[in-house]
Amino acid sequence: MKTIGLIGGMSWESTAEYYRLLNEFTRDRLGGLRSARCVIYSVDFAEIEQLQVQGRWTEAGEVLAGAAQSLEAAGADLVLICTNTMHKVADVVAAAVSVPLLHLADATAKAVRASGLRRVGLLGTAFTMEQDFYRGRLEVAGLDVRVPNAEGRDLVHRVIYEELCVGIVRDDSRVAYQKVIDELVAEGAEGVILGCTEIELLIRPEDSPVPIFPTARLHAEAAVAQALRGV
Repeated sequence: MKTIGLIGGMSWESTAEYYRLLNEFTRDRLGGLRSARCVIYSVDFAEIEQLQVQGRWTEAGEVLAGAAQSLEAAGADLVLICTNTMHKVADVVAAAVSVPLLHLADATAKAVRASGLRRVGLLGTAFTMEQDFYRGRLEVAGLDVRVPNAEGRDLVHRVIYEELCVGIVRDDSRVAYQKVIDELVAEGAEGVILGCTEIELLIRPEDSPVPIFPTARLHAEAAVAQALRGV
């Protein structure tokens, strides 16, 4: 099995899910006591969040590029950025290493297309929902992407940073997210992308009237498939 390198810590709540999922998928594929070969570089999310808020994306990209280089030096054969938002600097990270970067949006788009759906809602941080680096990549892949209205985007973003990233999962926030999902469905969404890796800590398949696409799970599954290719 190839070694999977994880750029994590953004937040560590979802990175812990990545670790669990990678090992579960590997065990499911190989059986017995098998687990994933992986190395993790966990950054301090407080520092990254400040760079995000201040629009200092070049510096944030340098931090993650350095993390990717450390992972390659530690033996990683492929690299994952374990957060949707920081794929804004994915090109910088990919250019810093000689091993492949498995892009989260590509894994997600592939899963949506395989389901036969095209028109999807997107939930995530304000950066992910409002900027083109992620939505645009999904659209290039052939998806029709819808995002919540301004009030909905503010709600989704606030819950991510103030609750989910610090391990708080509240029933009232789940209900609020369900209302946002219902509004997207009313506008024609056939499925909903949970485009922040923390959201799948809150929203489960039974919480949505349409299929959901949990991006951390899809990313981890794609990583294991790539790591085991030829095994």
